[in-house]
Parts: sequence; C-alpha cells; structure tokens
Amino acid sequence: MNFQDRVSIDLADNGVAQVRFTRGDKMNALDGAQFEAVLEAGQALREMKSLRVAVLSGEGRAFCAGLDLSSMAAGGSNPQAKLVGRTHGNANRAQEAAMTWRKCPVPVIAAVHGVCFGGGLQIASGADIRVVHPATRMAVMEMKWGLVPDMGGYALWRGLVRDDTLRELTYTNREFSGEEALGLGFATMIDDDPLARATALAETIANKNPDAIRGSKRLFKVMQEEGEDAILLAESREQDGIMRTPNQVEAVMAEMEKRQPRFAD
Repeated sequence: MNFQDRVSIDLADNGVAQVRFTRGDKMNALDGAQFEAVLEAGQALREMKSLRVAVLSGEGRAFCAGLDLSSMAAGGSNPQAKLVGRTHGNANRAQEAAMTWRKCPVPVIAAVHGVCFGGGLQIASGADIRVVHPATRMAVMEMKWGLVPDMGGYALWRGLVRDDTLRELTYTNREFSGEEALGLGFATMIDDDPLARATALAETIANKNPDAIRGSKRLFKVMQEEGEDAILLAESREQDGIMRTPNQVEAVMAEMEKRQPRFAD
C-alpha cells in the first residue's frame, strides 16, 4: 500500500506491517502531502485485517526531520489555519499525525535513526515503543522557531519524560543523542540496527494472543487517562472478554505443547 508516494505499508504473513516514510530525499520532513500520507496510513492500519504489530521507520538519512520549513514559508501547510478546530476526534490534523499511532489498535514500534526533530520526535513518541540508534540527533525543536510543541507532544510525553527535564529541553531546544534519549525517557532501547531490533520485537509480539495484545493496549490508554476505579473495572472487563475464547485457549495449548501458536483473526 502506498499513500501520496510518501508512506508505504507492507504487511507480512506473520501480521507485522512495515510502515515507512518514503520521502528520504527530504529527510521525511512534514509538508502538506506528508501529513496527509501519515493520516491515511494511520487510518489504513486501523482497518487492516490480520494486523498484529506495526513497525514505523523512515527511509534515507532520517526518521523525520520535523516540519518542512520551505513548504511552510510557501504557505503549503496553511500556517494561518486555525489550529483549535478538532478535525480528527480529539485532535487537529497535525496532532493526529502523532496521535494516530497511539490510537492504532495494535502496538506500534518506532525504529528511529539519523534525525528526529520537532514534529518527528512527536510522531515517534506516539509509538508504543521506540528503538533508537545511539547516534540519532533528537530535539524538542519548536522553540528554535519561536513556537511551542503542538503535535501531541505534551499529551504523549506525560509520564514518559521527567517534568523538569522536559521543560529544559523544550525551553532551550537543546539537541541530544539517541544514547542520551534512553536515560531521558524518549527511547525505550538503543540499538545499532534499530529497524532489525524493532522488527524482531514485533515478531515476538505477533506470536502472542492478538486479542490480549489489543486489550492490553486499550488498558494502557485507560491507565493513563482514568482514575483507579475505572482502571480496575477496565481490567476486569477486558479479561472477561478474553478468557476461554479460542485464541486464549490456543495460547495455553501452544505453550503446553511447546509449539508455535495458530491464532485466528
């Protein structure tokens, strides 16, 4: 599947989808067409049958260098448009480019390399897990241009990055490495081959009960947004819906028989 010639999706037989930003000649920077392609790809994942896990990466020298400033200067992304309108549920168009990965029903693993600035960092933060090359250049870049992070960063970084650290990085737009990102909270793990590591991790997750994986992702959302009572009730509801279903029984049998599970969609 190809979206705007900017984002591709390849779904393997094991249910792992490789989602690639393919504007490598422009470091996958975000212009109007790139935003549209990201949103279309995110929507396609939500509707994709047999999907287990998505791996998000960028071709060329960068994961995503952030906003395409040349496009902005030319008015290509309509910089004067009102941002307060909610065009995608609880988000505007730019925010949805990052939030769509959090809204995806299956886990999303970002493989980050090269450059990951501004909006690119916020898109990576929308993933469930981030595998980052230690030499990756990263920054909460918006203050450099006199702006605030506004692509979902504040929602996604809550509980991920220590508050005072996030303030320092936001106020100064200081660049940091992928290796440093591990200690800061922006990276889940670092690896010299982030795409291979992310794919291997995705294949491990794809071998788990898909109903339980999706239920777990729903529970993470409740955990972040609701109080204790709602979390406890949501756990019980998810478990009630999974126990003794064919896929849950298959998970048990495969474990006991020491074989690969055969889950149904």
